[in-house]
Amino acid sequence: FIWYNRIAALKQRNAERMNPMKELTPDLLQEFSRSYAQKDGAQTLHTMLYKTDMADLSYVPLKGAALKGAFSVEVKTRGITAQEQSGRCWLFAALNILREKVAEKCKLVEFELSQNYLSFYDKLEKSNNVLQMVIDHAHEPIKGELMQYVLQGVADGGYWCEAVDLVEKYGVVPKQVQPETYQSSHTARFVSTINRLVRKDAWELRELVLAGKDPYARKKEMMQEIYDAQCIAFGEPVQTFDFSYRDKDKVYHEERNLTPLDFYHQYVEGSLRDYVAIVNEPTEIMPLNKPIQFHGVENMVGRDMLALNLPQKEMEALCVKQLEAGDAIWFACDAGAYGARKEGVWDPESVCCEALLGGFSTAMPKGRRLEYNSSSATHAMILVGVHFDETGVPDRWKIENSWGKDVGDGGYFVCSEKYFEDFVYEAVIHKKHLTEAQRKMLEEEPVIINAWDEDH
Repeated sequence: FIWYNRIAALKQRNAERMNPMKELTPDLLQEFSRSYAQKDGAQTLHTMLYKTDMADLSYVPLKGAALKGAFSVEVKTRGITAQEQSGRCWLFAALNILREKVAEKCKLVEFELSQNYLSFYDKLEKSNNVLQMVIDHAHEPIKGELMQYVLQGVADGGYWCEAVDLVEKYGVVPKQVQPETYQSSHTARFVSTINRLVRKDAWELRELVLAGKDPYARKKEMMQEIYDAQCIAFGEPVQTFDFSYRDKDKVYHEERNLTPLDFYHQYVEGSLRDYVAIVNEPTEIMPLNKPIQFHGVENMVGRDMLALNLPQKEMEALCVKQLEAGDAIWFACDAGAYGARKEGVWDPESVCCEALLGGFSTAMPKGRRLEYNSSSATHAMILVGVHFDETGVPDRWKIENSWGKDVGDGGYFVCSEKYFEDFVYEAVIHKKHLTEAQRKMLEEEPVIINAWDEDH
């Protein structure tokens, strides 16, 4: 038996030696070098990339230009916003949807809601929820999936449903009432600092619970510290304000002593609960044609996100219906994929980094791309237009971004249908546009996706 094991081990070692890809040997590296030396154009590409940004070299101007021009359907919007150096795209996109309602009602040519006002409460709610989850789950192992998710801490990012929660709880205010500060538009330093505080607080609260002590008096003190820090960085949120403006006919209007909730109920018409997130994420844990509940535990605001996972073409058809009805669409995509920021284009044929690096392929099915962390929804914007080809099928989409007016076409971007198919993952659609079958799907028991399992 001993000799049998020795012979088996020897055979295994010999097999490993005979496998040329088990490790990077000198002979294998020499083979790679010889193959590279024979590769047509490789040295020319190296020379081009030696002193030039890949983003500039990878753009194919004629392909990008083919995506520009008017659109078959376009929704009017009130100008470009700028999130600057912050991750608040989701909030900008949501407020850019809502501001159109205010602008229409007040007959305004330009208008903007305060992103700083709601961002203040977003970070405060997230901090409170992290600390509360630490208390609620203090007996979970610190290196377990749940606690490691919780200890990710506070971030700028979010989704439509979180914006809805914030708006319904805290209302909205015009931007001139609560303008941006440097810290609100350059959030990295503040977020990293407040997360160090939150994680220290989490450790202390967990120890109190494990010791059998009441943590809530200490939690209140902690939240006061966080509130004070946010007021210093962003300004304390307004409680009441006056709203004065001249409409497009130069008529003067003024409303005095409004609360943010007064303003929301008076000027933002319609229920935000009438919108539903439509996603296209065909992964093994997320079946199509099913309602999906993201965040199987409490999220950072307190309500789980319910979405309907539909086939790509059904999501697109709903987007077309909403645009044709004159309403813009909050949507989320992978902004890091095939994008030319300066030119305002997202398109695999217009941005070809792979061609610069040897011409390899990174193609994967959409679901596998999500599962293997090759892509995810990294940016939210609003769809404001669509163009149809000669057969009536969408071939490009118009986008209102929140990166300011100095990129794209005055801040507006375009994406190809190929990009939309592969890298757009979510669109928020009014329920009135759903088919009867889709509305019935929403009544089914949702598939629960734990926060640490989601690809969203």
